[in-house]
Amino acid sequence: MTNAAPALGDLPTWDLADLYAGTDDPRIKQDLDASEAQAKAFAEDWRGRLEAASGSDILKAIKAYEAIDETLSRIMSYAGLLHAGDLSDAARGRFAQDMGERATEIGTHVVFFELELNGLAEARMAALKQDPALGPYTVWLEQVSRWRPHQLAEDMETLLQEKASSGRSAWNRLFDETMADLRFPVDGSDLTSAEVLNMLSSPDRAKRKAAGEAVGKTLGANGRLFSQITNTLAKDKAVEDKWRHYARPISARNLANQVEDEVVDALVDAVKAAYPRLSHRYYALKAKWFGQEHLDYFDRNAPLPNSADRLIPWPEATQTVLEAYRGFSRKLADVAQPFFDNRWIDAPARPGKSPGAFAHPTVPSAHPYLLLNYRGRTRDVMTLAHELGHGVHQRLAADQGHFLAQTPLTLAETASVFGEMLTFQKLLADAPDQAAKRILLASKTEDMLNTVVRQIAMLQFELAVHDERRKGEIPAERLGEIWMQTQRDSLGPALRFDEGYTWFWAYIPHFIHSPFYVYAYAFGDCLVNALYAVYRDGEAGFAERYLAMLAAGGTKGHKELLAPFGLDASDPAFWARGLNVIAGFVDQLEAMDA
Repeated sequence: MTNAAPALGDLPTWDLADLYAGTDDPRIKQDLDASEAQAKAFAEDWRGRLEAASGSDILKAIKAYEAIDETLSRIMSYAGLLHAGDLSDAARGRFAQDMGERATEIGTHVVFFELELNGLAEARMAALKQDPALGPYTVWLEQVSRWRPHQLAEDMETLLQEKASSGRSAWNRLFDETMADLRFPVDGSDLTSAEVLNMLSSPDRAKRKAAGEAVGKTLGANGRLFSQITNTLAKDKAVEDKWRHYARPISARNLANQVEDEVVDALVDAVKAAYPRLSHRYYALKAKWFGQEHLDYFDRNAPLPNSADRLIPWPEATQTVLEAYRGFSRKLADVAQPFFDNRWIDAPARPGKSPGAFAHPTVPSAHPYLLLNYRGRTRDVMTLAHELGHGVHQRLAADQGHFLAQTPLTLAETASVFGEMLTFQKLLADAPDQAAKRILLASKTEDMLNTVVRQIAMLQFELAVHDERRKGEIPAERLGEIWMQTQRDSLGPALRFDEGYTWFWAYIPHFIHSPFYVYAYAFGDCLVNALYAVYRDGEAGFAERYLAMLAAGGTKGHKELLAPFGLDASDPAFWARGLNVIAGFVDQLEAMDA
């Protein structure tokens, strides 16, 4: 444990020993060597023999392939988590790079397997998908076969895999380590990115302004590097997309998310159409609360005037979230409890640590880990509820096994956003008076706008950047223009920006690590809003069906998972139902202000 601030109590730091005891743990070398031997033997046993193999033989091959992948994933999880704990530590960076290169080298021996499966005659593959001998792995075969139109020859697939560590992964690492090393000067102190971004939520307007100016100035001073990283990765993606015959830059992400292009398009169109009645209306209201006609960009996440600035100690945050979970389902709380009983959470903010928050599932034979940068604000409590939701989801789905536990991103945000909603409703119910309820409601509305409106605006930025990059390199100034246009469109006329804000696109890691990931947040928030409406209506057996949905992991798509709740994401009314929840919150705030 470490005590980052006495007022916060003892903040937990994670213990990664459930994966490996340290970088010198002899099990790492043993697992790498064993995986390499298994991968070579797998290639000898199965290359060129799948056409004549029985269903039970194919099952045996899939399980052997899964075991190799799970061992390598355990190693990469450990290396990635260790590095995230201190991105400025060169030794950790080298270790993560070395493990990535070794895992890639081992993986090249088994590249052929999925390619040869997809090379089987359609009738043969169709028969395997119906073969009872394969059990639940027929679902995995279905998932693999979706990539069939986009796969390349084995030598090209092997080349792309081998070059990843000196290509995309190297640029990702450069971005991460650059961000970790940057310092943002504010009032005589050199702040990390996590510290300066957190200051944008300070109750002190002078600090917010100084933080906003420092972010713009520092990112702008490094703009050439961030522009080069963005252009290089966008071009790399465009080249691969061309060879794989994807119709649009976002198509590969949609395929991975097991969601149809038209469903994502319907979500985006619905959110964009709702900008005026959601974000435009709310930020005009917030500007009024601050006694202004316009709200400066650095005031967008400012606490409301007269809101309490109480630090919430870690034990209180823990109790609040667990009680909210338990109020919905005792089982949900029981699955969450070990994260606190054991050292599965790394909570303190510290220099070099990865900013933001995440939940990493690692592998089913271990357990997830959560990374936070906890500073004791209400928003941090909601972040804990969010990431814990991911962790619970990952634990419940672990019984599906390494391949089938993995949930598409569009559904991966379900438990996290639902956990936030449960926690918000508890905080709202416990609020002592109407003024406190108003502050909580406004905070939740802002979080939902950040999750839905802001993420779709980010998606619009990405779409424009990737489309434009196919025509040539994009100057840094043009990246700023695209960013500003998407921000003005989404946030509305009540927001006021200065020149420094044109660089705020540069710090967002999702653009670098996971192109087009961001719409999953909006998808998940609207989905949860619709789900929560069903729960609020008191439908019998909701909790049991909800937990069963989480436990299904990646074995079912969104249509099959939502059907028991009477919901259908392909129906435009589905998105309207989710967005109406946010609009209803703005309605309530306007009524309180009347």
